[in-house]
Amino acid sequence: MEANKTAQDMNVKVPLISKIAYGFGDVGCNFSWMFVSNFLMIFYTDVCAIPMTAVSLLMLISRFWDAINDPIIGSLSDRTNTRWGRYRPWLLIGAPLTAIILVLTFWAHPNWSDGSKTIYMYVTYCLLVCGYTCVNIPYGTLCGALTQNIEERAQINTSRSVCAMVAINIINIITLPLIAAFGGDNQAQGYLLVTILYGSIFTACHWFCFAKTKEVVTPPVKENIPLGVQLKAVMQNKPYLIALAGQLLFGVTHYGRSANLLYYFKYVEGNEALFTTYSMVLMVPSILGAAAFPFVFRWLGNKGRTAALFSAGTGVSMLALYFFNAVETPVPFYICAALSQFFFCGFNTAIYAIIPDCVEYGEWKTGIRNDGFQYAFVSLGNKLGMAIGTATLAGVLGMLGFQANQAQGAAVQSVIHHSFSTVPGVLWLITAVVLFFYQINKNSYNRIIAELAARKEVP
Repeated sequence: MEANKTAQDMNVKVPLISKIAYGFGDVGCNFSWMFVSNFLMIFYTDVCAIPMTAVSLLMLISRFWDAINDPIIGSLSDRTNTRWGRYRPWLLIGAPLTAIILVLTFWAHPNWSDGSKTIYMYVTYCLLVCGYTCVNIPYGTLCGALTQNIEERAQINTSRSVCAMVAINIINIITLPLIAAFGGDNQAQGYLLVTILYGSIFTACHWFCFAKTKEVVTPPVKENIPLGVQLKAVMQNKPYLIALAGQLLFGVTHYGRSANLLYYFKYVEGNEALFTTYSMVLMVPSILGAAAFPFVFRWLGNKGRTAALFSAGTGVSMLALYFFNAVETPVPFYICAALSQFFFCGFNTAIYAIIPDCVEYGEWKTGIRNDGFQYAFVSLGNKLGMAIGTATLAGVLGMLGFQANQAQGAAVQSVIHHSFSTVPGVLWLITAVVLFFYQINKNSYNRIIAELAARKEVP
């Protein structure tokens, strides 16, 4: 009976509406997290007038908090047991609460003292990180609970990535015009009203995902497993450790560059409005890159090497970006930007499609299935990477004398320029090398699932 149930789980065909709804979950995530990644640092420095060094320290301190709460939330979501499943209830309850904290985070207080503004920044950001964790970890883990069919999972993650890339580009295109429309000369008011809008979208998207998805993969019945035992099991999961290293490098590279984008167009190109043009150019390559993943995966048969191929393409394209700019050489600049976005979106789809397969491998290898716990470390690795990338950028700019809303010196401009092109380019190539060693392919995955089913058949 158990073997039949496992076979059914593996062959579940996820309805189209559920794939779309799951994709919309990442639309919601990006109206929170990518908005934060692309706009919060410049909001702190250029709108709230908080020193760059304080922002750099915040990014490091908040990651210590992540190191505590991410595995705990992942483990708690694994142990959740409701009529709605393990992970979906977290979307229902966590989304509106996180949206409220998001609004508080982007609520500037220009008349407060520097000390008060800094303390407020630390408290609201750490609360936001915790709230986002309570939504994003269950959301990411939910994919593995929808089906065990490797092709279906690839399609689900393609839906997720396409929706995410469209959302990110929409955010990048509309945010600055909306801030100007809502706030006029009062940027603080513009940011606050935009955040209220984005928080509402964040909540609505996760409620839609909750309503139109269904958890069908049932976890094995087991006793509560101590965190230490779960951690030991994770350390024996080599494909997962490779994926985790890829996520850490991804966080360093992607989020560090994202935080730098507005600084690049404002202080190097000399025109902040070019950020909107740049984002518009990336819209179509984003969709095409995410949609290309299933075809490349079908060709290579290995999600890790698929991610490595896309990562290498991203790196080469970004290295080429250094030699052009949007003002003097716009055609090659935007061609390189479009290529880098195409490859990046293929990578983004592949790297998240890897994780559910690693969960099955871990269960096969150790006998322990801990979806949420493993996804928590993926989230933590990604956030640690984000901390390293953004804190390093902020720290170096602070040491070189960055002054908000003023012309920058040659050293500051050089760091911003390299952080836009050569530094992420090299890191993407390193990421490609790491992920090349990922070993799970279609055939080995199907053998693992068959062996798990056979084990459950034995009384």
